[in-house]
Amino acid sequence: MTEHFRVCGGARLVGDVDVVGAKNSVLKLMAAALLAEGTTTLTNCPEILDVPLMADVLRGLGCRVTIDGDRTVIDTPAELSHRADFASVGKLRASVCVLGPLVGRCKRAVVALPGGDAIGSRPLDMHQSGLRMLGARSEIEHGCVVAEADNLRGAQIWLDFPSMGATENILMAAVLAEGTTVIDNAAREPEIVDLCTMLAQMGAKIEGSGTSTLTVHGVTSLQPTQHRVIGDRIVGATWAFAAAMTRGEVTVHGVDPHHIELVLDKLRTAGADTTSTLDSFTVTMADRPRAVDFVTLPYPGFATDLQPMAIALSAVADGTSMITENVFEARFRFVDEMIRLGADARTDGHHAVVRGVDRLSSAPVWASDIRAGAGLVLAGLCADGVSEVWDVEHIDRGYPRFVENLRVLGADVARVAAEPHR
Repeated sequence: MTEHFRVCGGARLVGDVDVVGAKNSVLKLMAAALLAEGTTTLTNCPEILDVPLMADVLRGLGCRVTIDGDRTVIDTPAELSHRADFASVGKLRASVCVLGPLVGRCKRAVVALPGGDAIGSRPLDMHQSGLRMLGARSEIEHGCVVAEADNLRGAQIWLDFPSMGATENILMAAVLAEGTTVIDNAAREPEIVDLCTMLAQMGAKIEGSGTSTLTVHGVTSLQPTQHRVIGDRIVGATWAFAAAMTRGEVTVHGVDPHHIELVLDKLRTAGADTTSTLDSFTVTMADRPRAVDFVTLPYPGFATDLQPMAIALSAVADGTSMITENVFEARFRFVDEMIRLGADARTDGHHAVVRGVDRLSSAPVWASDIRAGAGLVLAGLCADGVSEVWDVEHIDRGYPRFVENLRVLGADVARVAAEPHR
């Protein structure tokens, strides 16, 4: 027996939904706790599967980790293990973010090549190149990233692409390096700013947070801290798309609207009305959405994590949309499942062309990753009849209380245990 979501189409989503801490931030903040001996406390943590998985990674390195609701307490010992080559790493892409802290604090690391979503190639070349420029030796050996250094020294580092993961690993190694490190073409996502904020609370000296150039003045040691995780902009934006697709009215609390400014602008172009406060926003859609083009780019561009939601919206919009994927080449696997639901869509290289239909048709579909799963559920809400979304463990990794929140907003959605019939 396995679980799937039973999604009955036709509901108009109306009401309020609370968003908690960001998946793409909390896991990196947990890794940053490795940089300081003592007790680090994170609050506003999302209750998703990836948090206990990362806790297992940290426990394997010698930490004691306690999770109590939205609160995660990490006790980091004076002597850490430098080997993260156990089973938990293979289940979690973000586990690679322990590489930088281990090299920074222990001067050596052995980290198994990570697992995670099937959304395309995500090589570690830039991670390794950055560590080498700081003075480490790094190779791939027997399925592990192996890095070690006698001493880390500041360097001028240019990233070929503003990778979040590479920026995070290099940053966390550089905070304990001798001298000054400059990371050019660094990622600018709000989650990077959140990491810089926590590191600064721990005693790191970082300039340029939120810009494409980070300057890090190395310090000899850091102290543990208490930090509140930033709200999850991707989850918040998912609810915004849900409101627009179902011609509903949803108010989202706990997310800075500035972090999804481009998303809200696209939805306004599609015909929605939006209003915002400092930490909430409302999306109202009275009529069928109009077709809009989307191009995924690093922040502040349109997030690749929201590409499935953009395709789902386009599938029920009035007109033809083009969605261009510039970050992860395998995201378009999602389109095949949308076609099962009656979408008029085709892909050509980095582009998908979607001609909107008035209503999708129900079908069984399978999630290939976290965001694809959420996008399929939203599409099911716009289909006639009952759809089944399978492989929902992906959704559980990124969306806390997803079914419960949908039901509060008026959706007819249930989690059902049954045998798959693929």
